[in-house]
Amino acid sequence: MIYKGQAWKFGDHVDTDVIIPARYLTSSDPQELGKHCLEDADPQFVRKIKKGDILVAGKNFGSGSSREHAPIALKAAGISCIIAKSFARIFYRNAFNMGLPILESPEASEAIDPGDSLVVNTDTGMIADRTTGEKFQAQPLPPFMQELVRDGGLIRHIKKGQDAGRSAQKVISR
Repeated sequence: MIYKGQAWKFGDHVDTDVIIPARYLTSSDPQELGKHCLEDADPQFVRKIKKGDILVAGKNFGSGSSREHAPIALKAAGISCIIAKSFARIFYRNAFNMGLPILESPEASEAIDPGDSLVVNTDTGMIADRTTGEKFQAQPLPPFMQELVRDGGLIRHIKKGQDAGRSAQKVISR
């Protein structure tokens, strides 16, 4: 999949409490969570970003508590994908479970500046900075992870498979 957007840059060790502060965890509504995404780091963040923008971060992005609310809030706020030096393992899994694509690229994380115009191809791992002309190669998403993202996350992926199974059963029983 190809994503195009403006880069928003954050540093190292952005934890899930910064991504979505605990005071908002009383809601599971994605739109409500999205309204408060990264507000403790930048109170105007959700007012400044545009749907499809790309978050670029340092190492250990998404560390801290294991909450699915963090990738949900990022997606609902309009972030299309994340590039970081590295991700906390539980955030890595939660992001794909929620259908949020993420790529690890220390070189891109270092070189990309806030506001740069990016094009990201998660199928090939290519990250292009249209502002500077630089290109970076991240590890492409494995086919199964690409499928999870295309389906909108793990729950939708499973439901799609169940629906396909029911359709196949109807054909067989005719």
